[in-house]
Amino acid sequence: MMRLLRLVGFLLIGLGLLLAPRWSWAQTQHVLSGLVRGTDGTALPGATVAVPALGLGTATEADGHYALSLPEGAQKITVSFVGYTSQSFTLSLRRNQTHNVLLAPNASELGEVVVQGQQTLQQKLESTQMGVEHLSIREAKLLPALFGEVDILKTLQLKPGVQSGGEGSSGLFVRGGSADQNLVLLDNSVVYNPNHLFGLFSVFNSDAVQSVDLYKAGFPAQFGGRLSSVIDVKLREGNRQKYVTTAGIGLISSRLSFEGPLGRHSDGQPAKGSFIVSGRRTYFDIFTRALNRANANVEDYSPIPDYYFYDLNLKANYTLTERDQLFLTGYLGRDNFGFTSPNGFQAAFTWGNTLGALRWQHVFSPRLTANTQVGVTDYKYQLGNSIDQFSFSLGSTIRDYNARTDFDYLPEGGRHVIRFGASFTQHQFGVGRLQRSSQDNSVNFGADVAYPGQEAGIYGSDNIKVSDDLQAELGLRATGFRSESDHFGGLEPRASLRYSLGPKVSLKGSYALMYQYVHLVSNSGASLPTDIWYPSRQNVHPQRSQQVSTGVNFLLGGGKFLLTDEVYYKWAANQIDFRDGAQIFANPNLSQEFLFGRGWAYGNELYLEKKEGKTTGWIGYTLAWAWRNFPPQNGNPGINGGRDFHPTYDRRHNLNVVVIHQLNERINLTASFVYTSGAPTTLPQGRFALQDIYQGAIQPVPLYPDRNQYRLIPYHRLDLGLVWKLKPVRFGTERDLTFSIYNAYNRRNAYFIYFEQTRDKATDRVTGYRAQQVSLFPLIPSVTYNFKF
Repeated sequence: MMRLLRLVGFLLIGLGLLLAPRWSWAQTQHVLSGLVRGTDGTALPGATVAVPALGLGTATEADGHYALSLPEGAQKITVSFVGYTSQSFTLSLRRNQTHNVLLAPNASELGEVVVQGQQTLQQKLESTQMGVEHLSIREAKLLPALFGEVDILKTLQLKPGVQSGGEGSSGLFVRGGSADQNLVLLDNSVVYNPNHLFGLFSVFNSDAVQSVDLYKAGFPAQFGGRLSSVIDVKLREGNRQKYVTTAGIGLISSRLSFEGPLGRHSDGQPAKGSFIVSGRRTYFDIFTRALNRANANVEDYSPIPDYYFYDLNLKANYTLTERDQLFLTGYLGRDNFGFTSPNGFQAAFTWGNTLGALRWQHVFSPRLTANTQVGVTDYKYQLGNSIDQFSFSLGSTIRDYNARTDFDYLPEGGRHVIRFGASFTQHQFGVGRLQRSSQDNSVNFGADVAYPGQEAGIYGSDNIKVSDDLQAELGLRATGFRSESDHFGGLEPRASLRYSLGPKVSLKGSYALMYQYVHLVSNSGASLPTDIWYPSRQNVHPQRSQQVSTGVNFLLGGGKFLLTDEVYYKWAANQIDFRDGAQIFANPNLSQEFLFGRGWAYGNELYLEKKEGKTTGWIGYTLAWAWRNFPPQNGNPGINGGRDFHPTYDRRHNLNVVVIHQLNERINLTASFVYTSGAPTTLPQGRFALQDIYQGAIQPVPLYPDRNQYRLIPYHRLDLGLVWKLKPVRFGTERDLTFSIYNAYNRRNAYFIYFEQTRDKATDRVTGYRAQQVSLFPLIPSVTYNFKF
């Protein structure tokens, strides 16, 4: 089947090359290009630039740039974007021309106009891309949230084909893939651990985010390095007209953002550049420290651990010339956990991401644009403790130095959009750093396990308009990886097709082959800060997956609703797990602890979406299966003796309902309902008595069956929210109160199961064991005050 798919892909590429000369239009073609921005200078991604008379149009890129090939002569152009007043104008095209557009906020829209970065339903119907979700930041800010903390990753969990890591977790498991198989990008820079607070919140501050795209299938050729999904997060550029401060005060954290122009600006014209700085911090530690001090002299008082996290986002841009623009992105995030006991024992745990990137955009011509970026990404954790004079520390790191260049080319004729580019990353894996010492130097030794790695890729793709009804995107990516003397590589063909059965119905299909050269070494079903990234080397070969998907899209209700039905099948090789009793930390032979197997997943996703009107939202239902198989190898029995089993993130049924209703000009009501099948888990099926040779106490030892043979009870939850826009006060301050009720009917969902002893009251003898469920979150109300001036 794989050979057949590759053959079909190459035949389609050859067909495109043969037919390309025939696609030239009789009239002379010229390229109209430029930028679409708001009157404050903010880029508007996803804005529509169209010529209704010709039935032609395009959507702007993340930086607001557009390019459209049009016949020579007078053309009426219409530019529109959600929340802004549409603009129409007529241009007489005699040559390639640049035309920038400034859109004014719609006066009928009350309060803040939020840049959404989303496609219209018509654009989604006509796009060749399938399995993609465009997240509206406005919707994310309206939806009810745990503790009032808006989280874009939790919002993505409400989309079909996406499973959560468990109660309250922001982890994502996409179409049967594991957590490390998601490529998370922040302005094209990799984020290795996208979580705060042990996975309860993501590292993305919604005040700084411009747009979020989730790719589940048919991955564009410019993305590589992971198997299951791409989460592409873009930061806002900042206001080019005036200085603006935005802040929010919630139950567990506060946020503050400051943005404004760089350089001079005249009335009606934005400055050449802008910046935005956005920070966020929790204040658990303020209350826990005060409580610990108040009880310092209380006998048998157990101090509460000290915990907080913070993050800081920075983005700046500056227009050097009409053809050149610079972008600077920075991120710093840290989680800090500390504990001090009355007997002098101290423990500290810190982890976090740091990244910086500089991008240069150069427009060679209206037909050719280049983006070149260099950057550094660093993730590390450090765990340490001490008692008396002795100390112990353990840590792991991964640091990347990366460079990439991407080109967008619009050939003559207007029926091709070609993209090509290359990337290179220098990895440094700190697999385990162990240090033990004492103040008197009687004990002092360390161990450091580190590996280098180099990853490179080159790609090309062509979005071909074969006819008015048939459009295809064909791509090929070549990748390679080296760690010391070990080399790996492969070709990754990609193909997506869209065929229109009419103005309101389209059929789509896609195929993608992906390689993954870095692996998350985890001893749990969720991504934790102590997990270790490990390179492909020696017997640890790259993971590889292939996915085929097909679907049908319908525009219903006069274009107000989009109904999609997608079916997918994915199979993967060289999947990695641990043998039983594996030693993970600071192990110089960590690869000997691995088991290798295969995985496969398949399912059907139904999705109904509405984006316009006073009531918007979506309904998504997924029926899916995920499987793994790890056969016996090298004297090890494998997992479950080589029998097939479901991973912990397998969910048979998943239903999500999201409703957003504008009650009036100042009040928005929101609700979201989630239902999923219970997660597979491993529980003991009995216990046997064990007594040592010295006739000591008899110990009950649990007896475990095959892995993941039980399921937790189904998970379901209703969240309610209300956003109340307050009347403006002096100086033009915009304010709102956001109320949320998490788990509105107080459902006690299972976090994990443990067993407690049952005893005979008369003899106090153990008579058995009873399963007990632990639940994290009951009904939790919250309120957040947001203001902007």
